[in-house]
Amino acid sequence: MFAPVYLDHNASTPPDPEVLEAMLPYLSGQFGNASSRHEYGRAARWAIDEARSQVAAAVGAHASEVVFVSGGSEANNLLIKGAAACLKPGLLAVSAIEHPCVIKPAEQLCKRGWTLEKLAVDANGRVDINNFAMIMTRKPKIVSVMLANNETGVLQDLEPLAEHARMAGAWFHTDAVQAVGKLAVDFRRLNAAGVHALTLSAHKIGGPKGAAALVLDKRVELEPLIAGGGQERGLRSGTENVAAIVGCGVACTLAAERQAKLAKPLLEMRRRLEAGLIALGATLFGQAAERLPNTVYFSFPELDGETLVGHLDRAGYAVASGAACSSANPEPSHVLRAMGVDPELARGAVRISLGAGNRKEHVAGFLETLRATVAGLRRLTAMTA
Repeated sequence: MFAPVYLDHNASTPPDPEVLEAMLPYLSGQFGNASSRHEYGRAARWAIDEARSQVAAAVGAHASEVVFVSGGSEANNLLIKGAAACLKPGLLAVSAIEHPCVIKPAEQLCKRGWTLEKLAVDANGRVDINNFAMIMTRKPKIVSVMLANNETGVLQDLEPLAEHARMAGAWFHTDAVQAVGKLAVDFRRLNAAGVHALTLSAHKIGGPKGAAALVLDKRVELEPLIAGGGQERGLRSGTENVAAIVGCGVACTLAAERQAKLAKPLLEMRRRLEAGLIALGATLFGQAAERLPNTVYFSFPELDGETLVGHLDRAGYAVASGAACSSANPEPSHVLRAMGVDPELARGAVRISLGAGNRKEHVAGFLETLRATVAGLRRLTAMTA
């Protein structure tokens, strides 16, 4: 199989060998149901409890605050819909740059009597504090602002936002799926400021797909999305995916251990990429804001992003046009639209997201390939103009 250089780690990451090794026993001999009261069941329950402790330790939480679910999308839906079901309909506020798995459930709640406000961001993708403060005066009941954006990598300063929301009496949630493993995340500190819930996902940090966690302040009352046997404190019924949960725990441990060491080489490669892109005439998005060390989001004004991604794939480099979770949508990125980017420039958006397996040689090779690819596409554009 032809294997392009992988530069799309915000979409998913290669499974870590240590994660796979830890999972294998639970895909063979240790097959028990964690609800069973015999040795096989006890072994499965122990494995889940151990994974719960690992996830909690990785993000500065208590094990009792960790709720396992099938993915980041389920975690976000559980928080938003679950909290809304326990409250009288009112105002719900989410940032305009949230992942669709936050925006869509928030929009669905409008059919149930809720009012939705999308929090404005500035040209660099940071939440507009004046707009935020104004909306907080209207006493929203639920607020969701992501820690790190999946497209731009832009970080939000959550603590002052959460403090505003707490004074307004809101439950505050953050989607930290892109942040965990790329920067230090401390739920206890965030919780003290007013963050009540945090989402993370295993497959973004070298773990398996099919496992994620909602880290939840136990004061927040949620109605479960799935009713049944009462697993996960009654918040997520269904027989647990023990192997995936084990993988999630180990992945979180490894991500926390490696994060500080990995940040510097990622940042160095990102800076090389940015310098090369600017030299080629690219526009970089969110460049003036604090961002994840691994993410670069850019566009060439006259080129279509999907076309460029296709050519780069055939040339041996796997990158993304916008967000992988919504790449079937031909419309320009809603994140870039919220930032005020011209729609034509937004249609050219391409994201590079680096990971532990990337080296400076990959960056150099990518830039050389990109230079040739862009030159070729520009010639074609000129011929058809």
